[in-house]
Amino acid sequence: MSSPATSAQSFTLNTGAKMPAIGLGTWRSEPGLVAKAVEEAIRAGYRHIDGAWMYRNESEVGEGIRNSGVPRSELFVTTKLWNTFHKPEDVAKGLDESLRDLGLDYVDMYLMHSTLSITLPDKPYEGIPECDPQVDFVETYKAMEKLLETGKTRAIGVSNFSQANLERLLANTSVVPDTNQVELHPYLPQPKLVEFCKANRILVTAYSPLGSTAEFNLRDDPVITEIAKARNVTPSQVLLAWGVKRGTVVIPKSTNKERIIENFHLAGITDEDFAKINAITHRARFAEPGNFYGKAYQGMFGFEEA
Repeated sequence: MSSPATSAQSFTLNTGAKMPAIGLGTWRSEPGLVAKAVEEAIRAGYRHIDGAWMYRNESEVGEGIRNSGVPRSELFVTTKLWNTFHKPEDVAKGLDESLRDLGLDYVDMYLMHSTLSITLPDKPYEGIPECDPQVDFVETYKAMEKLLETGKTRAIGVSNFSQANLERLLANTSVVPDTNQVELHPYLPQPKLVEFCKANRILVTAYSPLGSTAEFNLRDDPVITEIAKARNVTPSQVLLAWGVKRGTVVIPKSTNKERIIENFHLAGITDEDFAKINAITHRARFAEPGNFYGKAYQGMFGFEEA
């Protein structure tokens, strides 16, 4: 039996809101191209845009939203609290800065970018940051819960949280995270984490769902290319269809109009195709937190092994 080749699919959050299954990711998008990419994506049918304070392109994201001509009420916009705003008294400021740059009154989803609080007083984008162990991510999340009362975000969630992180969060806070955004693709499927999230009503969002062309090109994997050829679709469409069939949101990144449109139209993959992809044994992690956090992250993320 095939999964439907649809781009209109969405998942229902704990709030009752609908989160589109396919969104446009903006991480590592080339500066100067983001606004047009967001505009083109929305015109092509995307209704979900994923961003973050740390990506340094929220002004461009907001410009693209405005230029699209689509009413704000029809869009689902996600952004993220960066690690320098983890002190409870700084959380609201982090959201306000994002809203200012986006030119929006509210976001639909506000995520804690990771568990780790960092201190970068002088040059926030240079060098290895210093960890601030005095700031507990549970207290950060409690401050995020209060943001729901302001109307500046419609839902809250987390990113890069392991099962252990989530267990601790659920035991000490009131609002179940609506989503946990983590790296997911056939080379890093993280099945235990996905199942835990599903069991606890946490929707999983997959970043880097197409892998990375810089290291291991997942789109050249023989299993993926064989299925793509058989279905007369692209490897990217197969990978995204696999992610949605797992019950996860996918947020592929591109600034190329043709690829943006291509990614929006899922392949119709069969249960047999799905099983073949699940059977891939090669493992690789593309977003290595140690590249940014250095030794500070060790023991705090607790990811499933790649």
